Amino acid sequence: MKSVLFCLFFLLAGLSSFAQQKEVPYVILVSFDGFRYDYVTNFDPPNFRKFIAKGSQAEALIPSFPSKTFPNHYTLVTGLSPGNHGLVDNTFYDPLRKEIYKMSDKVKVTDPYYYGGVPLWQLAKMNGMKSASYFWVGSEMSEESRRPDYYFPFDDKVDPQKRVDQVIDWLKLPAAERPHFITVYFSFPDHESHMYGPNSEEAKLAVLRADTLLGNMMKRVAETSLPVNVMLVSDHGMHEITVDTSTYIFIDELVDRKNPHVVLANGGTQAHLYISDRSKRDSVYAVLKRNEKNYTVHNKENFPAHWHYQNARAGDLIVIARPLHYIREGSRERFIKSMKPGTKKGEHGYDPVEVPEVRGIFYAQGPHIKSGIMLPAFQNIHVYPLVAKILGLPIPVIDGKEGVLDKIYKK
Repeated sequence: MKSVLFCLFFLLAGLSSFAQQKEVPYVILVSFDGFRYDYVTNFDPPNFRKFIAKGSQAEALIPSFPSKTFPNHYTLVTGLSPGNHGLVDNTFYDPLRKEIYKMSDKVKVTDPYYYGGVPLWQLAKMNGMKSASYFWVGSEMSEESRRPDYYFPFDDKVDPQKRVDQVIDWLKLPAAERPHFITVYFSFPDHESHMYGPNSEEAKLAVLRADTLLGNMMKRVAETSLPVNVMLVSDHGMHEITVDTSTYIFIDELVDRKNPHVVLANGGTQAHLYISDRSKRDSVYAVLKRNEKNYTVHNKENFPAHWHYQNARAGDLIVIARPLHYIREGSRERFIKSMKPGTKKGEHGYDPVEVPEVRGIFYAQGPHIKSGIMLPAFQNIHVYPLVAKILGLPIPVIDGKEGVLDKIYKK
């Protein structure tokens, strides 16, 4: 009898172990907006250090062009470059609808028309898996089939700790209701880096605030005893500029804003010009080219290939601010009266190939992530296939490649 019970014990233990191995894993994708690739080195946040020591990291996460918040958050969950998923900037003009998309416009932000590709939460839903999002670009789409099972309309006044609490609550739901893919977004240290510059004490304090939040979240995730993989990413980094009249390009001095054939969508580091009359496009280009200083101007036909930017929503012409410079609308005189010369600011949106300061982070740990590996800098389009692979989801046709992050994947 003892031998029978002994064998039965080990059989049940083996079945339990097998069941754990076969349990569908979880992925939490965490974004700290504007977290530059070198902030951990510069500011030494202890919980980020601890997280990295247990998992793998990349030298940097290279955002897609332009290195802006909305295009790159949506790239992370679609595996597509902005020129292919359609969210080409934080602000842009749609020639078909003849209207401006702005991230502050709640109606347009929820309109599925603007969002191409198959977001990871939609991919999960198509394959019978639940997902959740505590803020992410595209997660509020009005079409139910294209948004997560659980989501919240964006409100940055929500306490960051409340977001962490909700993530843990989702993981504590009954198995049938529990989301296996979760995104959560925090707007710092982007704000502080913009206001005071990426090398400021304020930016450091924001990073340490993120660090405290991360430490709390990881402790509570571990307490669930679920096979949770956590990926820390950012949409972009931050480039420091100095407030001075020589820093700024005053676009109103270069383009006739009263011309009805010209629509401007200014992103600061790049300005899109949509010109319905081809002959006027050539003349506007000639003026911009003749006055080219602290910026470069591109015809759509000659956009750099690595932008992957042949989309009707990208401008017919794009004015690109050179590093250390920024494009402003409005009066030069009015700005001079309000500016504080010599102060530092932070900006992003520049081409990450030319301006490495706008690169972000990728750190990952969990049961499906190997430890101790340093990856070279890679494009953010490749995060999607790794998440899909961990979750056992089929990977649709995307720009990202499955093999790029295979080195850190653990079966």
